[in-house]
Amino acid sequence: MPGQHPSPFRTARHRTLVAVLGAGLLAGGLASPAAATDDDGRDDGGGPSTTVEPFGATPDGTAVERWTLSNGDTTMRVLTFGGVIQTLEVPDADGQVENVVLGYPDLEGYYTQGDPYFGALIGRYGNRIAGGRFTLDGQTYQLPLNDGPNTLHGGPGGFSERVWTATDVSDADVAALQLQLVSEDGDQGFPGTLTTTVTYRLDAESRLTVHYEATTDAPTVVNLTQHTYWNLAGEGSGDVYDHELQLNASGFTPVDETLIPTGEIAPVEGTPFDFRGPTPIGARIRVADQQLLYGQGYDHNWVLDRGDDGAREGSDAEDALEEAAVLHDPASGRTLTISTTEPGIQFYSGNFLNGTLVGTGGGVYRQGDGLALETQHFPDSPNQPDFPSTVLRPGEVYDSTTVFELTS
Repeated sequence: MPGQHPSPFRTARHRTLVAVLGAGLLAGGLASPAAATDDDGRDDGGGPSTTVEPFGATPDGTAVERWTLSNGDTTMRVLTFGGVIQTLEVPDADGQVENVVLGYPDLEGYYTQGDPYFGALIGRYGNRIAGGRFTLDGQTYQLPLNDGPNTLHGGPGGFSERVWTATDVSDADVAALQLQLVSEDGDQGFPGTLTTTVTYRLDAESRLTVHYEATTDAPTVVNLTQHTYWNLAGEGSGDVYDHELQLNASGFTPVDETLIPTGEIAPVEGTPFDFRGPTPIGARIRVADQQLLYGQGYDHNWVLDRGDDGAREGSDAEDALEEAAVLHDPASGRTLTISTTEPGIQFYSGNFLNGTLVGTGGGVYRQGDGLALETQHFPDSPNQPDFPSTVLRPGEVYDSTTVFELTS
């Protein structure tokens, strides 16, 4: 497929976990009886299973649930708070099962100030908007600021801090959880009532599907993403600087000192941002490059090389699914391959993890102990007319697809 490069990482053992973010992939039918599970909720090798348990309450008393979706040797735990993927357990090349995402052991960590969006659904607008301000159809909207002079990930009280309504939509082959949220007109300063549905599916082939769909009753801007932090060596195992990353992108969007894009699309060639071939993340992260100094490491949007432009006129449903990134951990043998319909991907190297957060395994997270790869439209697109549009209008359906494939 145009815009794709062959994955450089393939081993004799091949286990697959695919996560798809997109429309048209909802699991239908009635929930099937749960398969037999062992004491920690893991499926014993029979059919898929979906279980639910209480997981505390928010400070205002809203109850939170934790759902466990299992299929064979793959298990994922999801919170209704923020739609958080709390844990994702998969085997390595030797069959050793470990959690490969960062998170907290209890609910409090996720709503405490300083949470770096571990595993959360992001909205209404993923990434930054300059000054928290944009103009749409001649009207200017002001959003609350939460990242210096800018708005980040929708601002305070964004989708990552809401309790979503969960419904089991499993069938005989697929363990599936549908999450729904209605964001009223004026929420976070955005216009229009936005109705969002996200569905996580785990099928018989260990295919994890995350489906985004959103509609609005008035013109607005939307940029949804998923903010999982990956460490393919296992959560709490140390930094990811030995992980090898390939990004299928010959350009990126440079930023100013507040991490807002300048509007330029700059070539990666000859810079520390050239990941067109597999490169250890730590190889150039300490180079004295002004862009790395601004981000204290990598915290930038790459412009993907695509056969189509990945532009959205209300939806990405007709855009091709193209390979965007490959992440490989030599120690465990795990490889994560990401394909998407989106035009960009944000690579964040965990620069602001500062040793104050305690993870699910009981250890402390320090700089570089996990990384995020967020498929997206570009940051600050509402203020950048040359960037692909993030405008969503009544009658249109927000629709985007991303595939995460884990092999070992």
